[in-house]
Amino acid sequence: DRATYLRRPDLGRQLDAGDADRLRACANAQVDVCIVIGDGLSSLAVARHAAPLLAALRPHLPPDTRFAPVVIATQARVALADEAAELFGATLSVMLIGERPGLSSPDSLGIYLTHAPRKGRHDAERNCISNVRPEGLSYELAAFKLAWLMREALRRGLSGVGLKDESDLAVLEAGVESAGRLDNRP
Repeated sequence: DRATYLRRPDLGRQLDAGDADRLRACANAQVDVCIVIGDGLSSLAVARHAAPLLAALRPHLPPDTRFAPVVIATQARVALADEAAELFGATLSVMLIGERPGLSSPDSLGIYLTHAPRKGRHDAERNCISNVRPEGLSYELAAFKLAWLMREALRRGLSGVGLKDESDLAVLEAGVESAGRLDNRP
């Protein structure tokens, strides 16, 4: 129940046996990404922002990206995505989760990315994008950052403290290239 979940931060990090069996039964091919949507500490954040964020993400990804079925979890913590993605054999896990209300708003969405997800991963092995909402980090900018981190995690074979978000540099470089083309017109 919710009261126990709030008092016990150690809970919500693993699937119960029946749910793990159901996910295992759905796994049938190698996938690149497993997306888990968890209520976390703000179900309002997930209800408001998960679908628009995913819609903004799709155009930034290669069309051949292979996805596991989306997992929707209640009473979830971030680490739950690692186990779900491991069961699907995914190369990356992406957890969309409601952040703690009161830090910046009652409906702030967090995104956690982990390369080579498996039970027992530590927070230092994840990248985080937080405060996703129209009044915070826009869906488009969050999707751009997430897609950049996903591409780099796959290319470099890592995530977390070893993978710094340098997506801002990609935007600057693209702007310089565009400006250079405009300045060099005949």
